[in-house]
Amino acid sequence: MKIAAAAYPIDWLEDFDAYEAKICRWVQDAQGADLLVFPEYGAMELASLGGRQVAADLESSLQEVARHAAAAGDLHARLAARHGCHILAASGPVFEGARPVNRAVLFGPNGRIGHQDKQIMTRFERDPWCVVGGSGLRVFDTALGRIGILICYDSEFPLLGRVLAEAGVEILLVPSCTDTVAGFHRVRIGAMARALESQCVVVHAPTVGQVDWNPAIDQNRGRAAIYGPPDGFWPETGIVAEGQMDSPGWIFAEIDVARIGQSRRDGAVLPYTH
Repeated sequence: MKIAAAAYPIDWLEDFDAYEAKICRWVQDAQGADLLVFPEYGAMELASLGGRQVAADLESSLQEVARHAAAAGDLHARLAARHGCHILAASGPVFEGARPVNRAVLFGPNGRIGHQDKQIMTRFERDPWCVVGGSGLRVFDTALGRIGILICYDSEFPLLGRVLAEAGVEILLVPSCTDTVAGFHRVRIGAMARALESQCVVVHAPTVGQVDWNPAIDQNRGRAAIYGPPDGFWPETGIVAEGQMDSPGWIFAEIDVARIGQSRRDGAVLPYTH
């Protein structure tokens, strides 16, 4: 399969039509990839639809983004059907109680497959955002293989990755949003470690660029990458593909899912088993 990971810039959007045009363009630019991965909190650009005052206020911006979640979901479902692909849409706040979860939704050619809520909140998400953790991890059986999602900070906790690996997950998706180089590297190191210990493929998609109109996503550092286990069946560095730091756009890799099983059976080391 062909995998595309986005290094995604946050833009000011005058209306939902502008958002739709941007997402359509990005999916078109993915060059027929079978799996497209957008980043954590990429949906926060929808806060701009409420105007400058709303976008500049943390709580108001969360509410504004959540207000457009259904329309954004419909758009991604249509695009997945039109292009015959799987898309992990950029995550964003969803209110199902008093406080929001941070939710990423996976779509396939036949519609919405399911969602994953972030499990462990960073300090900033806890206070002042007051975003709450989700109710558990999910496994998505797809035509591409068994997929799991660890949103940003979740990728830094080995036991979360282990639960998914033991459930048969072959491809881990790690959408992220980090405002420092150190934050980016924490997620990068976590993602690479999950690939190493679970002998699986990990797809890392970050936000990039400066945003002067929203306090939640004002700075974004990172580069997109796709990792595998350096166990003899994958590149010696464990890096299958990666982009340039802070450079917007897609990076691509052709992945043979059968090689994940080979790694787990016959790798030079067998951390998944051991």
